[in-house]
Amino acid sequence: MQTRLQDSRIALKDPALIKRKTIQVLEMDSVRLGEIKPGQSLPLVIEPLKHDKELATWIESHRAWINERLRERGGILFRSFPVSNLEEFERTALALSGEMAEYVYRSTPRTRVQNRIYTSTEYPPDQTIPMHNENSYAAVWPMKIWFFCEKAAAQGGQTPIADSRLVYRRMDSEVRDRFAEKKVMYIRNYSNDIDLPWQTVFQTEKKAEVEAYCREASIRWQWIDDTRLRTWQIREAIATHPQTGDVVWFNQAHLFHLSSLESDVQKSLIETCGEEFLPRQTRYGDGTPIEDEALQEVRRAYAESTVEFNWQPGDLLLLDNMLTAHGRRPFGGARRILVAMAEPVQE
Repeated sequence: MQTRLQDSRIALKDPALIKRKTIQVLEMDSVRLGEIKPGQSLPLVIEPLKHDKELATWIESHRAWINERLRERGGILFRSFPVSNLEEFERTALALSGEMAEYVYRSTPRTRVQNRIYTSTEYPPDQTIPMHNENSYAAVWPMKIWFFCEKAAAQGGQTPIADSRLVYRRMDSEVRDRFAEKKVMYIRNYSNDIDLPWQTVFQTEKKAEVEAYCREASIRWQWIDDTRLRTWQIREAIATHPQTGDVVWFNQAHLFHLSSLESDVQKSLIETCGEEFLPRQTRYGDGTPIEDEALQEVRRAYAESTVEFNWQPGDLLLLDNMLTAHGRRPFGGARRILVAMAEPVQE
């Protein structure tokens, strides 16, 4: 998909830039700002006017400006910069966010590639990953999340994104208020047979460390036997962004719910595990079931707010993880998207 780019001089009309030092305003002439589609503000597209422009160095000189644009738009796509490998990706991410987040209390399979750089979720390529804000089910989540396209899929494999502010506003107010009042209960059963074992989720082999983590994060737990563990926790469904004050839809009620799976997979899990021992499930915080109609309304609001683009090798997508949700489309052929999570927030 061709990116329609605006002239970089439009940046000079931005009041936030006019207030900045003259040298920094002039440096904006080295990039151009654009949109994936006309009139689509998410994501902001930034491209260099010269293809040898070093992204990490440019980011270091424009951190405040980038953070301002990120809070406005929710996401920035850096395209056509000379970022071609893992080391350059890591250096770029660190240039904006010095503190990278560890992926602990996991919900999906990933592989650590280097330091705190991970593969994207390693689900089979024919599966869709529903829209979500990373780790919004947990007491600790990353404020920023980076995606780096090392290799784009031959077909599909987009990372759709959605403005969490729009998702909140577009949702039926009765459904939204019900979630706000009751909150969300996340129930997980860990075993060595289905989904992730607790050793992978908590990144430890020691039960005492699991219990300490749960205690700190207000997660309740029960050891079913020597190998099986059950946890459950109640989390907010709606959050307020600490910098912008925006109210956002911020949970994974629909993703953790059994109904997010194909009907044949649902049936197989119930037959194998029984409803009490499903690998993961959500309810309202008071323990009552979430109505099908409410989950459908959540998915409708996401669908109406979702935008997407085709990956190009070297693309870097930066999201404010509270303001913008993401997912994954099915794909064909090899695909390699690397992920870095930054600036961990603890509730």
